[in-house]
Formats: sequence, C-alpha cells, structure tokens
Amino acid sequence: MQAPQTPPISAAIRAEAHRREVAARRRSGRVALVFIAPALALVALFLLLPVLFNLGLSFTRWQRFSGLDEFGGLMNYQRLFMVPYLSEVVINTAMWVIGAITLPLAFGLGLALLLRGVPGEGLFKALFFLPRVLAPAAVGTIWFYVYAPDGVINTLAGAAVGQEIDYGWLFESHTITPAIIMTFVWQTLGINMVLLLLGMAAIPRDPIEAAHVDGASSWQIFRHIIWPLLLPTVFVVTILNVIAGFTAFDLIWVMGNGYPAQRSLSLAVFMYYETFSNSRWAFGAAIAVMLSALVILVSWALTVMQSRVEARIR
Repeated sequence: MQAPQTPPISAAIRAEAHRREVAARRRSGRVALVFIAPALALVALFLLLPVLFNLGLSFTRWQRFSGLDEFGGLMNYQRLFMVPYLSEVVINTAMWVIGAITLPLAFGLGLALLLRGVPGEGLFKALFFLPRVLAPAAVGTIWFYVYAPDGVINTLAGAAVGQEIDYGWLFESHTITPAIIMTFVWQTLGINMVLLLLGMAAIPRDPIEAAHVDGASSWQIFRHIIWPLLLPTVFVVTILNVIAGFTAFDLIWVMGNGYPAQRSLSLAVFMYYETFSNSRWAFGAAIAVMLSALVILVSWALTVMQSRVEARIR
C-alpha cells in the first residue's frame, strides 16, 4: 500500500510565505533600530562628528579661533613632511610600535605559560594586572624617579659593581625611548598575560593529553597544538598593542617632556605639541589624520592576516 503523497505547494503559497518572512524581518529591523538609536546618536555626536570636523580642519589655515573660512588644501600635509625633526618622530613612533607589539606579547606569553594551572594562579594574575589599573601619568611619575640619577636602578647597579652610578636614563638621547618603552611594558604586561591565559583556557585538553600519551615534548605540544589554536587571541592582543603603541602619550609626556629636545617625541606627542604649544590647530589636525590612517592601515593588515591564518587552521 502506497503512502499518500503530499500535495505540491503552489507558487502563490510560496510567494505569500516569502512576503511574510520579509515583512517579519523588516519589523525586527525597525525594532532593533529603535533600541540602538540612542547609542548611534551618541557615537555620531561624540565620535563621528569630531572626526569629520578634524578632517575638515586639516584642510584649512585655521589659527586659534579665527575661523574656518580660509581653505588651505594639502598645505598642512605638505608642511608635515618638511618638519626638520620628522625623522626623529617617525623613528620614535616605530620604536614605540615595535616595542608595544613584541615585548608585552612575548613576556605576557611567557608568564601565561608559566602560570597556567599553577596553585594561586588568580593571585599572580591580580598582582601582574595591578599596574594596568594605575593612571599612565602616575606610572610615569613613579618611574621618572626610578630612572633618576639617584634612583633605584642606579642604586642597585652601583651596589652590584661596587661604585656610585649617577647615569641619567631619561636625559640621554640613546636611552630615553627604550627606558620609557620598558615602563610601558611593565604597565601593559598584565593585560597581555590575562588575555593570553583566557585564550589558553579555551583550548581543548584532549589533543594536548593525546600528544602527551604519544610522547610529544612540551615544545612540540606548544608549537603544533597550543600556538596554532592561540593565534586568534594573539592577533587580538597584537591589534590592541598596536593601537596603544601609536597613541601612547601620557608616559612620554610625563617622563620625556623636553629631554632631550625632540628625541622623545612620538606622533601623538608631536600632534599635541604642535596643536596646543605652537597653536597650529590645523597642522595638528593633519597630524591626527595621518596618525589615525596609520593605525587603521596596520590594524586592517593584521585583521587580514588573522583571517588568512584562521582559514588555514580550519
């Protein structure tokens, strides 16, 4: 006995079902828009409009509050490449970004591997994360005295070698930027470690235990299992470090303000200096646009790399 066949659905019924589905999606979209409208308004008011205003300002000859009526074209961007100490600014910014990417990530990964699963892991995470909650200006003030000629570093070094040392770490052109970078690493090490520990916690234990059973060494497990599965978290941490490196201001301003000359300038400090100290508002806006473009470009490149790596892992 044959089972009764289901009658075919007519084209009219399909069209009506599709129409109702589209209408339901539109209603859901309108409801969602109503709920997110306040947040969108705040973003537009306090983020989008200032960005657009700054972009327009960079094409003017605005001085203080004299008005925006005089169009300057690309004059401010051309002036940027004519600054005599621009090479110093670019070198310092490059050092900052490279240091902000590699050092906190490397030290944070090492600490995450050491502290993973040890007794008192929560206490160690809290201790290493503590500097992150301090204001950068406060951290800069503390470490300014640590690096002082009669500070902690010179005192310990003098005790180790048996003679008095009064080296000015923040007063020498070849040590000021590395010294401030190490202070930045000290403050951001904890957040890198915590994020990497969270990434490790998401790695399944089964492949690691299977590798142990097969006799794999700790290095082989890290290289072939932990590191590939940790790469998405590593890319997120790297993007955060890139943004922090490009936009670092407080530490540099507190620890290296004017010592010596422009040697401690980064793009962020250079922007502030030209805008508020020299009252070149339009020129400072152009520097801000260039800085934002660099951050977006590097972050986009890292995001593309992350997508390709994740696709290869899958």
